[in-house]
Amino acid sequence: MPPSDSHHDHDHDHDHSHVPAVTSTNERKVLISFCLIFTFMIVEAVGGILSGSLALLADAGHMLTDATALALAYAAFRFGRRAADSKRTFGYLRFEVIAGFVNAVTLFAIIGWIGYEAWQRFLDPGEILAGPMLIVAIIGLLVNIIVLWIMTRGETDHVNVKGAILHVMGDLLGSVGAIVAAIVIYLTGWTPIDPILSVLVAMLILRSAWKLLAKSLHILLEGAPENALPDALERTLMRSVEGLAAVSHIHVWQLTSGQTLATLHVRPESDEDAKRVVKSVEKELLDQFSIEHATVAIDWNSESSESSCVLHQHTDGHDHDHNHSY
Repeated sequence: MPPSDSHHDHDHDHDHSHVPAVTSTNERKVLISFCLIFTFMIVEAVGGILSGSLALLADAGHMLTDATALALAYAAFRFGRRAADSKRTFGYLRFEVIAGFVNAVTLFAIIGWIGYEAWQRFLDPGEILAGPMLIVAIIGLLVNIIVLWIMTRGETDHVNVKGAILHVMGDLLGSVGAIVAAIVIYLTGWTPIDPILSVLVAMLILRSAWKLLAKSLHILLEGAPENALPDALERTLMRSVEGLAAVSHIHVWQLTSGQTLATLHVRPESDEDAKRVVKSVEKELLDQFSIEHATVAIDWNSESSESSCVLHQHTDGHDHDHNHSY
């Protein structure tokens, strides 16, 4: 006879992986890239101040986004290896998300400063030393090319490595913009090109900052990733798992980027077939949605009472026990 508490009847014979697969190569190349980007970010900021170029300062701000992305990737690797304890049962993986949220808010402040400074320079253009500006911008471009080469060597499938590569590719445009501004000022003396291109670089930062803010907020709000929405999970499981009668109480969320978890209830067509059904459900969640940690509860046919969900919501006046993500 099955146990009476259907909400807490789980099959946990499978292994759960709480730590992402991290290679020493990934960790090393991220650290090297961070050191290069962060060091030159300081050089570019100093160069921008000495040359009077807002475009260089804006590009330094963009390099700050690169350095932060690389630092978060490295922190995720390091903290992800720390073992969970009795207080932090999932370890420290969410550190990356919290840091990303703080970084995004900081970037919006930088963008505001660039916009204000650009407007002031339109009203009162200052002298810009095109020669030093051009030299610093060219070195910045070379640094970005070197970092991009390092980041694209070997394995690039890890979500944090992919994100860092995109950041560096975006910064290449900022360096090109600073070079163009320096050449125009050197040949024509038209200094408004500097604040104009600085605003364009700020727009690149805004795009990165907005994506980072939206992504980190979505994860902190326990949102389901786009590739593992509850509706899609239910359809796939009902279609693929033999002997599965119903799926309910589906909740999907991310612990950190690339680490998706799920809880759900399943009702087998036959109670005797429950263990096989649960195993099949776990396999489909892993194969189709990359969900390594799934907690599956069994709703037994022999129990007449309907299970309820404390996260139950009402939509259009009708009750739905599934299709919610947290």
